[in-house]
Amino acid sequence: MRITETILAGCYIIEPTIINDGRGFFYEFFNRHHFELLLGQQLNFVQDNRSFSKKGVLRGLHYQKGEHAQAKLVSVLDGTVLDVVVDLREESPTFGRHVSEVLSVENKKQIFIPRGFAHGFVVLSDTAEFFYKCDNYYNKASEAGIIYNDPFLNIDWKLPLDELIISEKDQKLPLFKHADL
Repeated sequence: MRITETILAGCYIIEPTIINDGRGFFYEFFNRHHFELLLGQQLNFVQDNRSFSKKGVLRGLHYQKGEHAQAKLVSVLDGTVLDVVVDLREESPTFGRHVSEVLSVENKKQIFIPRGFAHGFVVLSDTAEFFYKCDNYYNKASEAGIIYNDPFLNIDWKLPLDELIISEKDQKLPLFKHADL
């Protein structure tokens, strides 16, 4: 397994060691002990989530506030997405900056997103199945978000804006400068 820290401290791209043979492939998706050694912190994932979306679906930018904040380990089980992570930690030197990474069934990359970050993705393939582990339970009263097309964040979603499919709820999210952090 190879782990690379992004420009956002604590946010990592994880590339598993894949064993291929004539039957197919095998890789270890998650090993708590291994991750804790590599990340230098304890993890206690308590909830797994899975979504299916068609091309152009943009989900995000979402986060949980306060005591319900969540760290996530995200990946793609089928298809290809552009995954985006935004640093919301006001004390961080990268506050307001983002990273994006293509995650796909082919590259099998994962992203570890610590607490204090917003997250979103857009489907680049015909369909995609997205999977993520969370270290805290979802709490509706603590959910928050930032509008996908915030001019300050200036995220390149890799698809024309008129091809994006965005929920009504996500279209009403506030700008970064008005976000409830």
